[in-house]
Amino acid sequence: MNARTSREPVDVAIVGGGLVGLAAALALADEAAGAGLRVVLIDRNPLSVWDDITFDGRASAITATSRRMLDMLGAWPAVAGHAQPMTDIVVTDSRPGAAARPTLLRFDTGTGAGEPASHMVENRHMGQALAGRVSAEPGIAVLAPERVLSTDRTGARASLTLESGATIAAALIVGADGRHSPLREAAGITSVGWDYGQSGIVTTVAHEKPHGGVAEEHFMPAGPFAILPLTGNRSSLVWTEATPEAKRIVDLDDRGFTAELMRRFGDHLGAARPVGPRWAWPLAMHLARDMAADRLVLVGDAAHVIHPLAGLGLNLGLRDCAALAEILGEAARLGLDIGNRAALGRYEQWRRPDTVATALAMDGLNRLFSNDNPVLKAVRDLGLGMVDRIDPLKGLFVSEAAGLTGTLPRLMRGEAV
Repeated sequence: MNARTSREPVDVAIVGGGLVGLAAALALADEAAGAGLRVVLIDRNPLSVWDDITFDGRASAITATSRRMLDMLGAWPAVAGHAQPMTDIVVTDSRPGAAARPTLLRFDTGTGAGEPASHMVENRHMGQALAGRVSAEPGIAVLAPERVLSTDRTGARASLTLESGATIAAALIVGADGRHSPLREAAGITSVGWDYGQSGIVTTVAHEKPHGGVAEEHFMPAGPFAILPLTGNRSSLVWTEATPEAKRIVDLDDRGFTAELMRRFGDHLGAARPVGPRWAWPLAMHLARDMAADRLVLVGDAAHVIHPLAGLGLNLGLRDCAALAEILGEAARLGLDIGNRAALGRYEQWRRPDTVATALAMDGLNRLFSNDNPVLKAVRDLGLGMVDRIDPLKGLFVSEAAGLTGTLPRLMRGEAV
C-alpha cells in the first residue's frame, strides 16, 4: 500500500492493540465465532511487542466465562499451557511482618460445572496468543506500528487520518486505546472518578514450595497484598502501597526490595525471590460518562478503570467485546448501519450497569480494607467471618469470580455470535 493513499473501507477500525483491542478484533472479524465484519486494527506498537518480557509484566485472573470466550476465538489452546487454575482463595486481615495471619475467609473456587472459576495467566502469554490469532485472521488488517492523528465522525462513515498519511473509512471506530484514551478525549466524553494515591507494585516471585493453586489476598493497612498462583513454583504479586512508598520500594536494590517483599509475603511457601522485572502502576477508578458517541464506541480501560483488588478489570473489557460483537453481528445480518446510535445505545445499556456496579464495589472494598481504623477492622473481620460460615454467600462470591452473574453475551456462554 502506498502510505499516501486511502485504504479500502472497512466495517470497524479498532484503535489499540492491547489485550482488549486484540480480543475485540477477533470477536468482530472471526467468521466461525464472531460477527464476521471487516476490521482494521491500529496500534503504535508492532504485535511482536508481546514477545518482550519487559513490555507487560502483569498477570490476570481469567474468569471461566472469559476462558470460554478465548476458546471460541481460538486463542485459548495457545494459552492453556501457561494457565494456572485457582483452586482456593484465602483472605486475611494482616500487617507487614505479622507472625500469624488468621484466615477470615476461604473458599473453593470450583464452579460446579467441572471448571475452575478462574485461571491465572501472565499477560504476555495472552498477548502472544491473541496476536497470533489476529495475524492469521483474514478478516483483520493490522496497521502496527502506526498512529491515529485525527478522526472525523460527521459523515455517513467515520474517517481516520494516520501518521503515515493514509486515511481509513469505517462505519464504526472502536476505542480500545487505554485509560488516557485520546479518542475519548477527542470526542469530548468526560469521565468521573478519582485517583487513589496508591500504586500497585507488580512482580513475579519464585518460591520453594508449591502453592497448590491457592490465591491469597492479604488486606494490609496500605492496601491489598495479593499472592496469585502461576504455573510452576511461581506467583504473581500485586502489592498496593501509597504511591510515594511504592516508588521508594521499587527503586530499592534487589536485596532491599526482597527484604520489603518478604516482610509481607511470609515464609509459608519457603524461601522466595523476585524473578524478572518489577513495575509500579498508579491505581484509579474512572468511568466514562458515555460509552458511545456518533460512530464511536469505547471498550476496556477507555470506558472504565477499576481497582485491581479482585482482578476483574480485563474481564470487564472482554465482556465489552463479547457484547459489542453480538450487537453488531445482529445489526449487520439485518443490513443495518452498525455505526448508528440505535445499535450503540443497546451496547451502552447492556454494559453500563455491570461496569458501574463492579467499579463501585471494588472502590468500596478498597476503602474498607486500605486503612488501619480499629472500628472498621472489627466490622470487616466480623463480616468476612460470617461469609465464611454461610455457604450460599460463598457461592455468590464464586459466581462473581467466575463471571457467571448478569446477562452473559453468547461468546461468554461458549456460543458463536
